[in-house]
Amino acid sequence: MQKDSRIFVAGHRGLVGSAIVRALGAEGHTGVLTRTRAQCDLTDQAAVAALFEAERPQYVFLAAARVGGIHANDVYPAEFIRDNLVIQTNVIHAAWKAGVEKLLFLGSSCIYPKFAPQPLREEYLLSGALEPTNQWYAVAKIAGIKMCQAYRRQYGFSAISLMPTNLYGPGDNFDAESSHVLPALMGRFHAAKAAGQPEVTVWGSGTPRREFLHVDDLASACLHLMREYDAEEIVNVGTGQDVSIAELAEMVAREVGYQGRIVFDPSRPDGTPRKLLDVSRLTALGWRPRIGLREGIAATYRWFREQGA
Repeated sequence: MQKDSRIFVAGHRGLVGSAIVRALGAEGHTGVLTRTRAQCDLTDQAAVAALFEAERPQYVFLAAARVGGIHANDVYPAEFIRDNLVIQTNVIHAAWKAGVEKLLFLGSSCIYPKFAPQPLREEYLLSGALEPTNQWYAVAKIAGIKMCQAYRRQYGFSAISLMPTNLYGPGDNFDAESSHVLPALMGRFHAAKAAGQPEVTVWGSGTPRREFLHVDDLASACLHLMREYDAEEIVNVGTGQDVSIAELAEMVAREVGYQGRIVFDPSRPDGTPRKLLDVSRLTALGWRPRIGLREGIAATYRWFREQGA
């Protein structure tokens, strides 16, 4: 990518898309293209085709998706599979048809089987049953991976797929009903501290282990791989380190300054017992994360408070 390359970031208002826009801006890229949903609804095939025909981007970061935690996936399964299938199908096809030089598709670590060996290697894809609580989202993302591979094989389209681990950072969704675990905990501990609540109940047993990557690190990896990688095999993007949900809750509570009790509700779903990515392929490609979890949580909480929380 040159500094004046035309680069379309799909989903620029989301957690990942906004981080990619920040990273491109920090590097001095002047040809970044964005569209709000009002300007171009990515579920509208004709609108997406018209956008690519008019703007002719050279590079595409496909970060647009319907996302959410366990609760949102459980309540809105039809929307999760439908919207994600339609968005990625429209964007990938229009990008190929408009002659885009390269497209980067963002999947998710939830594509791997629930009981796959740990750490999760890229070749474990489609080797077993998915975690039921987010299977709708996972199936859509797997379809996106396969579409990128199919367009590469049949049309020679340069499309790569990255599988990020659990993400957090500025721009995240902190709503208790629809957010992922880290921002959900941050929002709940912050509210509990303000209200003087003696305890906070956390879904599940607290024993599942999760890996967390700051979204600015993901954006850095996306730019690096857009330049340095061009093959159909998926690439995991993570830290290669994990913590239990109980440990995470304690870290977030400490940063927020909440001193009440943390109670776990084992009647609520835990999800996959462990999700830790094998990042050896990414490391071999010359990239490593720079933001530690404690540092990242502190920076994210500062951002959260700056928003008037």
